[in-house]
Amino acid sequence: MELGDYEQPVIMREENKRRRRRMKPHCTSSNLSSMELISIEFILPTSNKHTKVPEMMLLEIAGNCTVEQMKAQIWMRAIEMSQTTDFYHAFTPDQFILQYQKKGQWYEIYDKHQVLQTLDCILYWKVLQKKVGKIYVVQKQKPSEEVQEFQQQLNDLIGYDVTDVSNVHDDELEFTRRRLVTPRMIEVACRDPKLYAMHPWTTSKPLPEYLFKKITNNNIFIIIHRGTTSQKIKVSIDDTPDMILHSFFTKMAKKKSLMDIPEDHSELDFVLRICGRDEYITGETPIKDFHWIRQCLKNGEEIHLVLDNPPDPNEDEVQKEEWPLVDDCTGVTGYHEQLTIDGKDHERVFTISLWDCNRKFRVKIIGIDIPVLPRNTDLTVFVEANIQHGQQLLSQRRTSSKPFTEEVLWNIWLEFDIKIKDLPKGALLNLQIYCGKAQGLSTKTNLQSHESPNSDSKCKTQLLYYVNLLLIDHRFLLRSGEYVLHMWKIPGKGEEQGSINADKLTSATNPDKENSMAISIVLDKYCHPIALPKHRITSDPQGDRTRAEMPNQLRKQLEEIIATDPLNPLSPEDKELLWHFRYESIKHPKAYPKLLSSVKWGQQEIVAKTYQLLAKKEVWDQSTLDVGLTMQLLDCNFSDENVRAMAVQKLESLEDDDVLHYLLQLVQAVKFEPYHDSALARFLLKRGLRNKRIGHFLFWFLRSEIAQSMHYQQRFAVILEAYLRGCGKAMLHDFMKQVQVIELLHKVTMEIKSVSAEKYDVTSQVIAQLRQKLEKLQSSKLPESFRVPYDPGLRAGALVIEKCKVMASKKKPLWLEFKCADPTALSNETIGIIFKHGDDLRQDMLILQV
Repeated sequence: MELGDYEQPVIMREENKRRRRRMKPHCTSSNLSSMELISIEFILPTSNKHTKVPEMMLLEIAGNCTVEQMKAQIWMRAIEMSQTTDFYHAFTPDQFILQYQKKGQWYEIYDKHQVLQTLDCILYWKVLQKKVGKIYVVQKQKPSEEVQEFQQQLNDLIGYDVTDVSNVHDDELEFTRRRLVTPRMIEVACRDPKLYAMHPWTTSKPLPEYLFKKITNNNIFIIIHRGTTSQKIKVSIDDTPDMILHSFFTKMAKKKSLMDIPEDHSELDFVLRICGRDEYITGETPIKDFHWIRQCLKNGEEIHLVLDNPPDPNEDEVQKEEWPLVDDCTGVTGYHEQLTIDGKDHERVFTISLWDCNRKFRVKIIGIDIPVLPRNTDLTVFVEANIQHGQQLLSQRRTSSKPFTEEVLWNIWLEFDIKIKDLPKGALLNLQIYCGKAQGLSTKTNLQSHESPNSDSKCKTQLLYYVNLLLIDHRFLLRSGEYVLHMWKIPGKGEEQGSINADKLTSATNPDKENSMAISIVLDKYCHPIALPKHRITSDPQGDRTRAEMPNQLRKQLEEIIATDPLNPLSPEDKELLWHFRYESIKHPKAYPKLLSSVKWGQQEIVAKTYQLLAKKEVWDQSTLDVGLTMQLLDCNFSDENVRAMAVQKLESLEDDDVLHYLLQLVQAVKFEPYHDSALARFLLKRGLRNKRIGHFLFWFLRSEIAQSMHYQQRFAVILEAYLRGCGKAMLHDFMKQVQVIELLHKVTMEIKSVSAEKYDVTSQVIAQLRQKLEKLQSSKLPESFRVPYDPGLRAGALVIEKCKVMASKKKPLWLEFKCADPTALSNETIGIIFKHGDDLRQDMLILQV
């Protein structure tokens, strides 16, 4: 993979037996100038023939040209001036990257579309009052064999090749991979290696009253094991593990040899671990706040701990980053004042502000193209085009109906009643193919509800296919040019419905290009990129005035609206009232989801007022965390990244134990993010890298989504890759063994399902075959031990084959029992695993959680 080949062409359906439309790349003008010139010294990749000193070049670059244009200028000047002209003729600027140094770190100027004056290095040099900055021109290197092997290892763990860009129409995938390097490096550098190695599982919730009643005089007994001996001691439930170790060593000062403790060792050389579990009782937390201690008290069991050597933090060493950093300024946008065309000569325009575009947005529907027609050919089809933001429909248009053939052409423009300047970030162009019976369909057909796509003889239309395109990309740029988008099929009766409502919001296209419906569209092209400006938050005079004049009757009505159940839909009048009295509403945290769902996101002035409003969210910030309330702002109704980031900021105060409780829902909420890189994705990455237990479950939650959901594979894969690059070698080794076991057992399950009858009963011959296959696995491929996916504190060892069986259920799950691999386990109790293929376990997990 060449690290710099970021700009991918729009992906076309490959040529097969039928004609396909081709797309031409769209180029923008590069002859730009600016009022502001920036002096930069470039360190070139060539050196002086005589002195062997790297060649340098001082250039004054127009502040409003793009990085791509700057590289072209460097190349042209190098060809003119360099002593090694042949070198610059032999290569192109795209084969080189630009780097600069900041605080001892190397950063890459990564985004070739970014405007020079918005670059982080320019702002950094201004702060340092440097008149001339320094940029290094560096040749791209092919990844080493070691790097390629590591990437392959990660791809195998992820279950998806994150370097495969054959199914993307822009570079968001690679862009996000690079952007997530910085938060990952910060988290890895800041985490406590000792604490991370032992990941204690604690809670800050008060000890429940019923557990207090089981404790005498605030004291409990624990049994500490070392080798074949043990010692029972009484400790206070308020003692920390460090205090317990100290008192234990004081008590055992003259008896160290009895417990096989070297005389020169102290409590600082040891740690307490739960017998039979890879779980540590360590740190400055009172012993009553450890989950395992509470579990033992609840079940009336003795507390057995082993005096053990602490794990080596070096085992959590992270692979050296192969990429330079990219800063969070990476992107093309600026403020409206910087981007506006007003008052500028046309040759000084480098990017156009979206807010200068007063014309209505439109899309040209060329046509649709399907490899295999539905069996019923007596049908007509039309395209419905929606512009939506979350669940809010901003505008809707549709084509006329035409006979459903292999290729249907319209070649018409659909103009929406929304201006380009009013398109919000996160807005989707949603394209849907509806079909109906030929004789009964007119241009005024009533559309079937989007929520009930199933065919019905009484229904006039049926939704067959859909696809979405983000109108403003991850760089804040308005989409333009031609697209051929491969569509998703609506599941039919009897097919797995999955998470269809979430899937219908995906901006990914169908990777199965050979067999999927394709729609060809054209968006308007412009001579310059159109960028959505950053909002500059100003004071709102209307909001600064007090609302003391609010009548009591309206105040009471507002309070009733705020108090309504979240599942109760608001009427347009309710939304109008909430918005009108928005400065009163933001005084009530419970009003936030309702208030923000009342925002008309398709009006730029309203969005600006919303951001003014959110700048005054002191009550929200100071209120205690209500996770249910915060999670409402992360559901499918909200696509605004500022609203979602506000919700994530509130979740920052969640303790690790609570993150574990809500991890399943938080991973699902990632589906509702418009873009791969989001505050929520970074929150999950950060918490996973901070705590091994969270990281373990994050790995499996993400991996299961990648395996099940083609609609969000790329998004979850890029987050999982970022996690795996920072979790450390010990975790990677554990995950590899778990994945190996899962894949081996999956193969056995499929073989057993194929030989067992489609009945609920299981014959003795089937069980005998299972045990035979498991014996073969045990003797050859199964690892000696592995961490149990559903409980990372347990390590499973050898299979107890005589106890394994096939369960009498339609999916033929395997009942498997393993020995505990930990030699400090006090009983011979086996570890049970039910291995099942073909069911969505997320539903089961949710039910268990509730």
